[in-house]
Amino acid sequence: MTLVIQSARDRKRKKIRAKVKGTALRPRLSVFKSNTTVYAQLIDDVSGKTVASAKGSDAVKVGAEIAKNAKVKQIVFDRGGYIYTGKIKALADAAREGGLKF
Repeated sequence: MTLVIQSARDRKRKKIRAKVKGTALRPRLSVFKSNTTVYAQLIDDVSGKTVASAKGSDAVKVGAEIAKNAKVKQIVFDRGGYIYTGKIKALADAAREGGLKF
C-alpha cells in the first residue's frame, strides 16, 4: 500500500482542471512557476497539443511573449492551483495587454 500525499496546490489544480478545457478555437493558457522561472503554454486539450509556449524569469515579459506568439485571441486561463496574485496576476495582465481575451 502506497501513501500518496497531495499538496493543497495539487487539490486546487485538479478542481480547476475539471472545469477548464481548452479547444482549438479557445486554447487553455496554463501557468507554472518555479523558484526562478515562469512558464506559460497555450494548450489545445482536444488534440492534446501545445499551440504556443513562453518562459522566462520576468512574468510580465512571459505574458507579453505568449500573447505575441498566440494565433488566437480568445483563451481560457488556467492558473495551475496558484493564488491569483504576484507573478500569476502580472502574467495575466501582460497577456491581456498583449491582446488576449479571457
